[in-house]
Amino acid sequence: MPEIGTILFDNDGILVDTEHLYFEATQRVLKQCGVSLTESEYVQLLLIESRGAWHLARQQGATDVDINRMREERDRVYDDLLRTEHIAIEGVADVLERLAGRFRMGIVTASDQSHFDTIHARTGFLPYFDFAVTSAHFEQSKPHPEPYRVAVRRAGATAQTCVAIEDSERGLRSALGAGLRCYVVPRGMSRAARFDGAERVAATLAEVADMLLA
Repeated sequence: MPEIGTILFDNDGILVDTEHLYFEATQRVLKQCGVSLTESEYVQLLLIESRGAWHLARQQGATDVDINRMREERDRVYDDLLRTEHIAIEGVADVLERLAGRFRMGIVTASDQSHFDTIHARTGFLPYFDFAVTSAHFEQSKPHPEPYRVAVRRAGATAQTCVAIEDSERGLRSALGAGLRCYVVPRGMSRAARFDGAERVAATLAEVADMLLA
């Protein structure tokens, strides 16, 4: 098996704890049109199927204009939460310090570029990474393999020499579809998901680092 030279990290759930904030912002905005989005619905629609929840608003009579307005408001609420809530996952900086210089490292996320910038203006993690792939760099989001295919090209590598670290089922499917091995570290809303095909399901990011450095 080819030696791993590049590690590709998911962002939300692996480096930062922001998924619950996105859920809160989405839930808050959907309430305006009578939709009570539950956590289990959010997990199924966004973290597994990756198709969003705006169709629930349409079922209540919301128009495209209404949905565009709600999407903009959701983004504003989410941005406010990113700026005020604690988001960096404990221990991540130590793991990145251990891996930096030993591997080429990138971030692969479906996050909007502006949200990504807001997040990492606070974490200080970006100096550890060689590059980042956000929603601005691909057309089809996870679970489609395009984000990881883009990242492999950015790394100047092959899929066989890259490994992904994910926390969600949609992320795992994206990595596997691109031909990568994938370690999964479930967190929060993703803990009950299925991770068939994962190289390993680990309890912490530090545990994955131990395996990669062994």
